Amino acid sequence: MTALEERRIKGLLKEAVVEVLQERHDLLREALLESLEDVALLKAIQDGEKSRLTSRKKVMQRLVRPA
Repeated sequence: MTALEERRIKGLLKEAVVEVLQERHDLLREALLESLEDVALLKAIQDGEKSRLTSRKKVMQRLVRPA
């Protein structure tokens, strides 16, 4: 593949991506929301790994009778 062909393909790909994002901005929004949820889940897991363990009984009591 020549440099000219590579530039042409790159340009076409950019145009296609821009067109999809303009026409289906909901796809970008969904991807961003999923990414934010993944980051929040990762932070929750990391925080949980640093905290003390608790008994199943205490967890179930909280679920039945929230504080």
